[in-house]
Amino acid sequence: MGLLSNRIDRGSLKPGDHIYSWRNAYVYAHHGIYVGDDKVIHFTRGQGQEVGTGTVLDVLLLSSGPARSQPCSTCAPLEEHHGVVSSCLDCFLAGGVLYRFEYGVTPALFLAKARGGTCTLAVSDPNDIVVHRATYLLNNGFGCYNVFKNNCEDFAIYCKTSFLVVEQGTLGRSGQAISIIGGPLAAVLSTPLRLVTTNVYGMTAAAIGVYCASRYAADIGMRRDVVKVAVEDLTARLAAGRLQVVEAVGATPALAANR
Repeated sequence: MGLLSNRIDRGSLKPGDHIYSWRNAYVYAHHGIYVGDDKVIHFTRGQGQEVGTGTVLDVLLLSSGPARSQPCSTCAPLEEHHGVVSSCLDCFLAGGVLYRFEYGVTPALFLAKARGGTCTLAVSDPNDIVVHRATYLLNNGFGCYNVFKNNCEDFAIYCKTSFLVVEQGTLGRSGQAISIIGGPLAAVLSTPLRLVTTNVYGMTAAAIGVYCASRYAADIGMRRDVVKVAVEDLTARLAAGRLQVVEAVGATPALAANR
């Protein structure tokens, strides 16, 4: 993988890898966990299973699920896909290019990859644990799909780290969602500079700085509103209808189950 590209070939894949493929001319990427034997477990929008945004973004999300011009002999029909599903690699890619999400990157590399949804400062758990989580969620679900709080990237990051956001009202773990919020935020916060300068280059540099700072602070590896939650505990909470996962005061990512 190069500095600015996470593109890989199929021969480099290992069970437990977090992979993704861009949709709709690089507008949005679909994420999943490769579990071996040409299979990918991933989280999709499905009939009656997801919570939409109520905006034009819902149109973009229709490309999140696998789509092939010819029926696949190994995967379930498209209309049966919902929630956490298992697909062959070809169906997951849907004609796109294969990329691998990077974990434990340096701050410099994280900021160099200006677009969210490609890497994180957080460190991945061992691959066998990652596969266990993905397989468990395939059988037990991952709640309702929401573009900002619980999307395909959130699913893959949870499988890799077991990090879950404490508060319901905040963004999830997705770098893509953070980028969507970070761009307009940077523009708004840099607007007051017009009172002291009209230099377009200075304002542009300030906006970029605000955007990078917001991405860095909101990355799952830097946030303090996340905890590690065992996958068995996660599904029990979802079944009970409780999405706020921590009752203990002062819980931190270090206080965690390993699986």
